Amino acid sequence: MTDAEQIRALLQARADALHARDAAAVAAFLADEIITYDLNPPLAHVGGPVQARASLDQWFATWLTPIGSEACDLQVAVSGDLAFAFGLIHLAGTKTDGEEIDLWFRSTVCLRRIGGAWRIVHEHNSTQFYMDGSYKAATDLKP
Repeated sequence: MTDAEQIRALLQARADALHARDAAAVAAFLADEIITYDLNPPLAHVGGPVQARASLDQWFATWLTPIGSEACDLQVAVSGDLAFAFGLIHLAGTKTDGEEIDLWFRSTVCLRRIGGAWRIVHEHNSTQFYMDGSYKAATDLKP
């Protein structure tokens, strides 16, 4: 299996763990020192799998259904022990309050081969916002 295929498999396994709301499995793909720029505040999340797992457990508790997470047009580039992947992510499901989530957002994942295994060392997820003065998140966009 090529490095790019390994990374695609890792990202699919992480999406499967997200679908199952398995915080330990999602966090297992992270490096000990990861910095994430995610959709939720604060601007930067610093920590490793232990911190991520606690945060994920809290977030998963707000979902009624499994969480759909599908990458669209995923691109993977590898050079030695460093790699990055980017694409659009479709997140879908139902929250415990009945809200139906159907969100597309941008995602970039940076990976490093550590101890022979690929680990996520940085992730940046973002949505666009309307530049009409409202600064409202553009969560209604679809590819």
